[in-house]
Amino acid sequence: MPPSSIDELVAACREGRAAAQQQLYERLGRRLFGVCLRYSASREEAEETLQNTFVKIFTRLHQFTGQGPFEAWARRIAVNTALHAWRQRQAPGLHVSWDDAPPVAETNGDALDQLSMAELLELVGTLPEGCRMVLNLYAVEGYAHAEIAEMLGISEGTSKSQLSRARKLLEVRLAARQRISSR
Repeated sequence: MPPSSIDELVAACREGRAAAQQQLYERLGRRLFGVCLRYSASREEAEETLQNTFVKIFTRLHQFTGQGPFEAWARRIAVNTALHAWRQRQAPGLHVSWDDAPPVAETNGDALDQLSMAELLELVGTLPEGCRMVLNLYAVEGYAHAEIAEMLGISEGTSKSQLSRARKLLEVRLAARQRISSR
């Protein structure tokens, strides 16, 4: 009988059973791909990051202690792998300008509530890289500003300002989109 729960799949993967590895990939791949896609410059990069994520998952299964959900452990590996890929694609000696977004005016805070998930992800993808990274780490992954600062090599204040700027840019872009669609 094939393993059905995540715990059973993990145990079978630890035994080196290829079928269990395939099942685990099928069970988690789509969700982890979404994580990789949010941090990647392209779909191709996200696919490569996902493959690297699963290589790490399978080679580090011995590190999973069961102290929390396996999916949360795997998600953290996906985030860290995506951040590593992001750092690798930065040109040597060049880094993200954390002030690359233009100043924005105050807008109606209800604007983001009107978006579908697909529209929100599309808009998030248009953000300047610094804003997008901080927004994903804070709002989607749930990291604190101190953790984000350490992960990205920025100050905690920069993390907070990038999050604020990201939210405002999303609201402005949504308002512009709504004006265009109402014409």
